[in-house]
Amino acid sequence: MNGLQAIFFDLGNVLVRVDEARARVRFAARTGKTEEEIDRYFHTTPYATELALGKLAGPRFYRIVSKDLGFDGTYEEFTEIWSDVFEPIEPMLQLAGELATRLPRLILSNTNALHINYIFEHYPVLKKFDAHVFSHEVGLLKPDAAMYQLALEKSDAEAGRTLFIDDLQANVDGARAIGMRAIQFESAEQVRLELTKLGVSPI
Repeated sequence: MNGLQAIFFDLGNVLVRVDEARARVRFAARTGKTEEEIDRYFHTTPYATELALGKLAGPRFYRIVSKDLGFDGTYEEFTEIWSDVFEPIEPMLQLAGELATRLPRLILSNTNALHINYIFEHYPVLKKFDAHVFSHEVGLLKPDAAMYQLALEKSDAEAGRTLFIDDLQANVDGARAIGMRAIQFESAEQVRLELTKLGVSPI
């Protein structure tokens, strides 16, 4: 028996790669704005954060952003452009699959309903994790300590006997601050090595 009780995965750039440039290019082509203007808008508008916190529903987000950017497409076109930014990180999906019968697996992610609907449709294997804690469903964003506490409650695991994997150092630090083990994601090989160190071996 290994010392870990659960393993928590971030979603973007850990299980699926995120390429926001794809959306910028397509929104720029549909609005006449530059990619730089599109990028600046989405990184400064409060509405993307409100969407991630579940304070703003998808249709309302679409109406506001479409007006601001001059996008004249349908809601379905908008959500497809907004969400078609993911590619699977196959070695990590394989590793997570290998862990399915060995440890509870939980996805802990800052995301939004539009992205999750798209991801579950295109990568249904991610539905099969033991639990999910999504920002738009709980009204919290990492690295808020309360979000990690919710994940621990869902997994019924002790903080010191969990491993959290995230690509952002701030989120790793947030997990460590409440006593969780955590690593900043670099590769599937790195995660395998860390799991081996923690007694989950061989994988």
